[in-house]
Amino acid sequence: MLEYNTQLRRLVLPEYGRNIQKMVDHCLTIEDREERTRCAYSIITAMSNLMQLQKNNDALSKLWDHLAIMSDFKLDIDYPTEIIQQESLNTKPEPVRNYSGGFAYRHYGQLLEGMISRAAEMPEGEEREALILLLANHMKKTMLAVNPDGVEDERIFRDLAELSHGDIRLSSETTRLHQFQEAPMPVNGKKKKKKK
Repeated sequence: MLEYNTQLRRLVLPEYGRNIQKMVDHCLTIEDREERTRCAYSIITAMSNLMQLQKNNDALSKLWDHLAIMSDFKLDIDYPTEIIQQESLNTKPEPVRNYSGGFAYRHYGQLLEGMISRAAEMPEGEEREALILLLANHMKKTMLAVNPDGVEDERIFRDLAELSHGDIRLSSETTRLHQFQEAPMPVNGKKKKKKK
């Protein structure tokens, strides 16, 4: 009768395959501790060959951790490195805090708002003016991503003045922003055959 993998027990680390798991199971049945340790070393060699790992300390310690996990931490041998503890496998990571700070305009993002406040603090000069123009053009580009129908420069200037708390003021008489256009979609025609 055929034996199907779906009928067998689920593998703990399926990337190593069923044969390595069988080797680990066999290693658990060996009664002599020295023989069991030699068997474990040969399993580690097979695992490193299978994964094509360089034999450095970090990769080998991961393999020993995997061997302990595959044996359900029941393999009693002399491990050459400190192995992972079973309790640490089930720990959940700390939840990632979601930034709930005051975004005045979410579509501009936190980094752009920070850059605007830095530009407002800069001394008057060409460098400040160039940075402000770059920021205003970037604001227009991000606004167009949210509102593809079009954005008036006056709207960007108002947002820039509000985000800088009135320190940066641009007007449409003195400043013109870049006119962004949508890239044309490629035409799906027949491909031309190359002549040989």
